[in-house]
Amino acid sequence: MKKTIPMYDLSGISQHGIVVESIDKRTKSPDDNLFDKGIHRDSHYIFTFLESGHVKMMVDFKIVETQEAAVFCVLPGQVHQGLMMKDVSGWFLGVKVDLVPDFVRYVFEECMVEIQPQKVDADRIEKLNTCAKMLQNYCTDEMLSSKEGFFIVQSLLNAYTGIFAHHFLNENKPESSKENRALQLTRQFRVLVRKEFKTLKSPSLYAEALHISPGYLTEVVRKITGKSALYWIQKEILVEAKRLLVFTNLTVKQIAHELGYTDHTYFTRLFSKLEGRSPSDFRDSSQK
Repeated sequence: MKKTIPMYDLSGISQHGIVVESIDKRTKSPDDNLFDKGIHRDSHYIFTFLESGHVKMMVDFKIVETQEAAVFCVLPGQVHQGLMMKDVSGWFLGVKVDLVPDFVRYVFEECMVEIQPQKVDADRIEKLNTCAKMLQNYCTDEMLSSKEGFFIVQSLLNAYTGIFAHHFLNENKPESSKENRALQLTRQFRVLVRKEFKTLKSPSLYAEALHISPGYLTEVVRKITGKSALYWIQKEILVEAKRLLVFTNLTVKQIAHELGYTDHTYFTRLFSKLEGRSPSDFRDSSQK
């Protein structure tokens, strides 16, 4: 086991930060370096369109599986591993963060529900196939090296990922516009927590960063999510702690330090309270 969870980017396979691959009746094989890197993180987004076949993968300890036409997104930083791929047809898109349009990042990074594969109908399948084929045809070194060509590729990329985001929003029932202010603040809070959970540990520090009062932050987050602001901070800490316990051989003391705790005994007590067992017990049970 390694000291860190491997983090991959697209630099080894694309100098432009975008990879578009058609998948045709593919079945998982040991030498499939694009789709099977073992347990790892990516610094980029992965947008997968499954037209047919059977896919199973692990994303942050949860099993994601579908045997129907569906779209799915893996966010940068999520720990994942391909478990099974059988007779899969569709499209794979890997794209670095700064090429993903703001609207798409807003949908997936600030979502209030867990990201799961979303089924797609025949009409959307046709649109996705058409857009993906165009994107692949234009996504060449020659096109990406020119200003005009890059503009075309970026436009097609916006359209393709926009279909993913639009479909995800429709399937997950957009919230009432009357709650826009509360929703906006809650989403900003969730994004900030993902970025700063190792250094900012209390709701009051996030309220200060968002230029609102701690009381108001607590009120709006609970109203929108049904959970307290502290719950979401501790949830992010707990998920990352579990990743490091399961997928690295760092000691509990080293993990505590990695997560921003100078007192590892405090971290152990917090983990035990949230998880119902100690970090060591969690690690032992996950490796059986």
